[in-house]
Amino acid sequence: MTDLLRVENLSKRFGGLLASNALNLQVAEGETHALIGPNGAGKSTLMNQLSGEILPSEGHIFFREQDITKLPVYKRTALGIARSYQLTTIFNGFSALENVMLAVQANQGHSFHFWSNARKEPQLRTPAAELLGRVGLLPRGDVVAGDLAHGEQRQLEIAMALASNPTLLLLDEPLAGMGVEDSVQIIQLLEALKKEHTILLIEHDMNAIFSLADRVSVLVYGSVIATGSVDEIRTNAEVQKAYLGTKREGQRFQHA
Repeated sequence: MTDLLRVENLSKRFGGLLASNALNLQVAEGETHALIGPNGAGKSTLMNQLSGEILPSEGHIFFREQDITKLPVYKRTALGIARSYQLTTIFNGFSALENVMLAVQANQGHSFHFWSNARKEPQLRTPAAELLGRVGLLPRGDVVAGDLAHGEQRQLEIAMALASNPTLLLLDEPLAGMGVEDSVQIIQLLEALKKEHTILLIEHDMNAIFSLADRVSVLVYGSVIATGSVDEIRTNAEVQKAYLGTKREGQRFQHA
């Protein structure tokens, strides 16, 4: 498989804290790759470096063999990298459709100064409606985003991420805070998305990880200690030890 994303010896220091420690990672084009690890392992810090929100202290990030280590967020977006966050980042006062229209408008490089008129523009409404349809939210397009259920807000955020037509989706805990019904719906959405996008996924729901992922990498203390198929990770003694070191994480891993 060809690597779409490659991370080499990535380190990030926050004062005396080493959040990423000579981290190496390869994500193959077309795969769904999951990042798991105990709390505090450095997963979100890695995502922040991949998306360009923070710069590493050392090391390099390559996307399609281009060194993007120092590129800002908007340039990474233009190359085909999009991210959703652990906490939803939507405009609560706008409708679901308007949220996606804003994302479409931003990715078309237009100004927001004339938004009141832009709401009527078909070049924004049509692709926004299509994106809502892709995530199963089109019937809720006129609902104010702040009134959507939590699961629907996650669907909306994914629709907004898709507005940039990304090659790589960085998803940070898309199932966080969800009940069983919402989780099932998001898993079904991700199953559909993985057919068209490379996905790098952080998630604590082990059942979701093991049903979605083609490969899994395990982070402990800022370093990848193992990468492999779901079955290889399930039976890896070092991974089991890392998870069993904390009672809650160990229970998640054992019962997945």
